[in-house]
Amino acid sequence: MNKLDTIDYIVFFVYFIIVSGYGIWVYRRKTGHDGTLEGDSKDYFLAEGSLTWWAIGSSLIASNISAEQFVGMSGSGFKMGLAIATYEWMAAITLVIVAVFFIPVYLKNHIFTMPQFLNQRYNGTVAMIMAIFWLALYVVVNLTSILYLGAIAISSIAGLNLEFCLYALAGFAVIITLGGMKVIGFTDVIQVFFLILGGLATTYLALDLVAEHYGQSGVISGFNLMTQNAGDHFQMIFKKDNPNYMDLPGLTVLLGGMWIVNLNYWGCNQYITQRALGADLPTARAGILFAAFLKLLMPVIVVLPGIAAYVLYKQDVFGPAEFGQGADLNPDRAYPVLLNILPVGLKGLSFAALTAAVVASLAGKANSIATIFTLDVYKKVINPEASEKKLVAVGKISVIVAMILGVLIAPHLGIDKKGGFQYIQEYTGFVSPGIFAMFILGFFWKKTTSTAALFATIGGFLLSVGFKFLPTVMDLSFLAPLGFAVPNAAGVYEIPFLDRMGFVFVICVFVMVLISLFETSRGVKTNGLEVDSSMFKPQPSFAIGAGAIVVILTALYTIYW
Repeated sequence: MNKLDTIDYIVFFVYFIIVSGYGIWVYRRKTGHDGTLEGDSKDYFLAEGSLTWWAIGSSLIASNISAEQFVGMSGSGFKMGLAIATYEWMAAITLVIVAVFFIPVYLKNHIFTMPQFLNQRYNGTVAMIMAIFWLALYVVVNLTSILYLGAIAISSIAGLNLEFCLYALAGFAVIITLGGMKVIGFTDVIQVFFLILGGLATTYLALDLVAEHYGQSGVISGFNLMTQNAGDHFQMIFKKDNPNYMDLPGLTVLLGGMWIVNLNYWGCNQYITQRALGADLPTARAGILFAAFLKLLMPVIVVLPGIAAYVLYKQDVFGPAEFGQGADLNPDRAYPVLLNILPVGLKGLSFAALTAAVVASLAGKANSIATIFTLDVYKKVINPEASEKKLVAVGKISVIVAMILGVLIAPHLGIDKKGGFQYIQEYTGFVSPGIFAMFILGFFWKKTTSTAALFATIGGFLLSVGFKFLPTVMDLSFLAPLGFAVPNAAGVYEIPFLDRMGFVFVICVFVMVLISLFETSRGVKTNGLEVDSSMFKPQPSFAIGAGAIVVILTALYTIYW
């Protein structure tokens, strides 16, 4: 079954031709009427003033959804059920908060990159440290994981050589990225169309398969049968005795560390915020609100197929040949296994959806790498007098170099063995609390000093590592009654990583406040941003949309508590 039929290839090439053709048309339209735009760095990196709200929203989702969601989150759906959807549903309300409170600060202060914010708010040392850190993280961790997980998934579905898939994905992403942010933004609209259409097709077939196995038909019957035969997979809030509590510790997903994960990712991440930084405030907010509504839909596409695969696995429709067994059971096989049993044509559509998700994420990540390197490293340190045309050229070269590094490094990191959505979340969480503390205090407390920001950057990481390895030096069972420690497979009490993030964030904020108060009392000056309350007042249409998201989320959590 690990191959595509001729019709599948036709469907896939239709997708490829539509995306490529539209991208070329957008690029020629951008540069055709005024050649100077080709040399405008802000136009190239940010598509300044030209992205519509629907392009911004689509690009946010296309950049966010990749193989780690399709493969990793479906695997988590197989393992723990609907609860993993908290990453998507809590992201919807997070996007509303980012649109109201974060984006106005960036736009009011003319901030286009995250290191630029740090330089403007703190100093050049903090900005350069974080610029180098982000470049390393984006190339060595994010770019490689997107490339390799995507290549593995596509290779397993199409039966193509893994190395060929790596180079093909990288090449396609480079072609789109070289056109600049405007080409990425508008082609992402098509990418999201295929992503959602193909994803919904896979979900439809998966639910219908469940119904057929029980002698019924239709997705409604399939869904009802799933809730009946896997009721434990339709709980959003885990109790302490749940074996998956370590990954999603109870109310922490609503009141604790999950906020740090989402607010850091959606509000302090060049890869994401770059889509909105070139627009005016109403357009940026409308685009982010559109993305929030799309986020509500994502669990239908990436979680329900995993639960369907679990139900069919328990009914012996799938067996050890597809998933392994015992210690070798691999939930991350759920999505590829489902795609391999899709009928001809729909398999090609779902293959196109997966490819669209991977390519769009690669293009967005490569553009962010180029933006940070060109504007925050090359222009600041290497060639401060560089012309606009030179900056665009350097940006294009850095895209190619980053993608080559990604292709060369990816096979040697053991990404396939580490696996999964939860792993990516946990190890990103080593840096998230400190970075978020540095940003949030930098936004809203003018007394925050550069020394305090440096503590959050370095101290936050060291604290995260310390909390991770704390169980090796002391018994944490005394935290168990509070729900802050649970036994792992070896019976050793550990702090769930979302709770660890919460603790580290609180400590970072507390120490940053102490450092800042001490330094300002000694006469140290700070660079507060321009902030006034009128910036945070949303338009009535945005307020209505945000209210609708809150109502929908309340209903979902009430039903599946």
